[in-house]
Amino acid sequence: MQRFDFRSGPNVEDMNGETPAALDTRVERLHLLVVDAQAAAREAMARRFSHMRYDVILAENAATALEALSAWRFDVLLVDMGLTDPDGVETLRRMRVSGLLRGAPVLAIAPHGEDALALRALEAGADDHVAKPFDFDVVDLRLRHMVRRARRLEQMVRHNEALDARIARRAMELGETRAELEELRADRGRLISSIQALNEEIARLSGRLN
Repeated sequence: MQRFDFRSGPNVEDMNGETPAALDTRVERLHLLVVDAQAAAREAMARRFSHMRYDVILAENAATALEALSAWRFDVLLVDMGLTDPDGVETLRRMRVSGLLRGAPVLAIAPHGEDALALRALEAGADDHVAKPFDFDVVDLRLRHMVRRARRLEQMVRHNEALDARIARRAMELGETRAELEELRADRGRLISSIQALNEEIARLSGRLN
């Protein structure tokens, strides 16, 4: 497992003289986990995405990916389906069932034309897929879109949970108020009965005196 964080800015030679919009300091840095079995591919993605304002952690298999997920919280994951022992689909499944994703979306990488593999990746828990070779700028846009969507869903869940809590609290308060009203009605009934009994006793005593 490796970590890349090139905050000092890109090397012009590395970027082939390009100045992508993602280098704008107003663009949020995101925490990205890249899972790929090929060292050269990992290094290339780490360097390029680091220049595009990502803090990148690299993992070569399911075990190191789960180790990284337990150590850090990521905004988004990029997982290659060419993994072996276990394969990419099983790796996705293990990450999902681990409970360590904490809502982070997953973009699966499948070879061009491997529609069946891409479908299996989505069934295993990937949120979206991209065919390789891919355009880094396009993938950057898709990753950031996935993060925004995941955050909106998380906000909706929190809002609904807060709303449910308020409803439950209000129902409890109404239940307590209803119980208090029933108790007041019972007290009023007992008081009326006592007054009636007292009036009857007064009337009986008055009859004797007469």
